[in-house]
Amino acid sequence: MERNTTHHSRLMKWSLTIGIVIVMNLFFNYAISLVYKSPEYNNYIPQSQIVPNIKNEQDCIAVGGQWSAYDEGYCDPTFTKQQEYQAAQKQYDRTVFIALVVLGVLSIVAGSLLVNIVLSVAFSWGGVLSLFIASVRYWSDANSLIKVFILAIALGTLIWVAIKKFA
Repeated sequence: MERNTTHHSRLMKWSLTIGIVIVMNLFFNYAISLVYKSPEYNNYIPQSQIVPNIKNEQDCIAVGGQWSAYDEGYCDPTFTKQQEYQAAQKQYDRTVFIALVVLGVLSIVAGSLLVNIVLSVAFSWGGVLSLFIASVRYWSDANSLIKVFILAIALGTLIWVAIKKFA
């Protein structure tokens, strides 16, 4: 009977740990989206029922479009607005990345300071997952220097926790 109770207790600890890790990261991401709104595509490129058929380069450029001169020519009238939207989205992604990295590092540090083993493990893994999510979200837009910075923060934090907890 004691083995069954120990096994049940171990499963309960892991279930709580995994639940905290998942909910912590859902909370981080939802709280960020609540406080810092993502750029809305329709605010940059309103959808119209009538799309003008622009037939020459001058009219295309005048509306901020991009003219392609193949065959009879083609105008992408949303070109400039697309560029503005993409720039705003990159800025948003960078800010969310910074917030998730900060929250991840704080979670790892908190995990190293907590005495309760379930909370210590959950906060540590929650922080690691936050660093992972931040990196995946922003990795393709980050330049090489930012990628090194991401990895340095993650590695430094993990080494610090390892020394603090196990030295």
